[in-house]
Amino acid sequence: MSDLSYLEKLLDGGGVEWKPLGELGELVRGNGLPKRDFTETGVPAIHYGQIYTYYGLSTTSTISFVSPETAATLKKVNTGDVVITNTSENYEDVGTPLVYLGKVQAVTGGHATIFKPFKDVLGKYFAYFTQTPTFEKAKRIYSKGTRVIDVSANDMSKILVPIPCPEDPEKSLAIQAEIVRILDAFTELTAELTAELTAELKVRKKQYNHYREQLLNFEESDAEWKTLGVIAEFRRGSFPQPYGNEGWYDGEGKMPFVQVVDVSDTGFKLNSTTKKNISKLAQPKSVFVKKGTVVVSLQGTLGRVAVTQYDCYVDRTLAIFTGIDESLEQKYFAYQLKRKFDIEKVRARGSTLKTITKDDFSKFQIPIPPLAEQERIVSILDKFDALTTSLSEGLPREIKLRQQQYEYYRDLLLSFPKPEEAA
Repeated sequence: MSDLSYLEKLLDGGGVEWKPLGELGELVRGNGLPKRDFTETGVPAIHYGQIYTYYGLSTTSTISFVSPETAATLKKVNTGDVVITNTSENYEDVGTPLVYLGKVQAVTGGHATIFKPFKDVLGKYFAYFTQTPTFEKAKRIYSKGTRVIDVSANDMSKILVPIPCPEDPEKSLAIQAEIVRILDAFTELTAELTAELTAELKVRKKQYNHYREQLLNFEESDAEWKTLGVIAEFRRGSFPQPYGNEGWYDGEGKMPFVQVVDVSDTGFKLNSTTKKNISKLAQPKSVFVKKGTVVVSLQGTLGRVAVTQYDCYVDRTLAIFTGIDESLEQKYFAYQLKRKFDIEKVRARGSTLKTITKDDFSKFQIPIPPLAEQERIVSILDKFDALTTSLSEGLPREIKLRQQQYEYYRDLLLSFPKPEEAA
């Protein structure tokens, strides 16, 4: 596909007319749907049940139902109709489309508008157009509200949509269908790649966990066992209160400030950059940690372990381990610490915010085999960990690249000249 030439080939000398959405189909605003009316079977309800769950352009399944009596009071959605969110606390969600591809008639509740396309436009073609910067810009113009954002059906009807070759309806629909076909193919490829990489990652993690358990699990007679309180010195990090004081952050002489969110869930490392930097004023009130120090998260996401790869200051939600016994290889200690926390965090205190106290983990027992055995174990686990980390980090990066590729072709296929550009 070579830039605009492909779009020009599709048009084949034909023109483009930007028409108000209200001229391309009927816009019907949904009405209220009390949650108490949900049932396990009945008439599919796609507003509350699906549009806030699946943000894609198609779905063939329904997860919420209402009784036939309730359905009779709601707005009807037919196959090929586009359901558009009108109201949300998040601006990004307003204007989100869902093309209903179900085999039976469905219904929708309030906070949604149903676009029922006339014969000269495909619902899915319009739905793809709603993802473009052009539609995004128009949506911002008509959005009202601050805490709750709303785009009314009346304002939605004013948004201009490009219709290729309007003078030849058959050709126009063929061009729209080809654009949909190409974008569907990109969407499907991205979904397949995501599924394959996710499955591969799941297998590698399962293998890694199996070998980690085999290598780090010792019988009492096969290793010397000591508590953390005996084999290492440790303390919690610290930070001046209140956290919201702007004077504690950034400025000249700032340093990385490590919180739980800054500890990677894989690779035994910190993220390359921290979410916040601690100011020179606040540094004396925190805890300085040298590069190469073992830290572990004690609150929230428990048991994230890292060997710090840069000097930093550390928050009170992490424990800092120094003075590790000479009988322990540092990375072996980190692996055992991670394994022990993974076991104990299931029993950790708290419901929403899990916590393991200093007194709790000081009693954790760690097996200590000979140093040569520790080094052998680390060598094997490092290989598995590197592979798992590579997949974990590569998955979102690969998905992002595919998404960028999809967005490039989507915008290319839908970047018809606007009226002012054509003049």
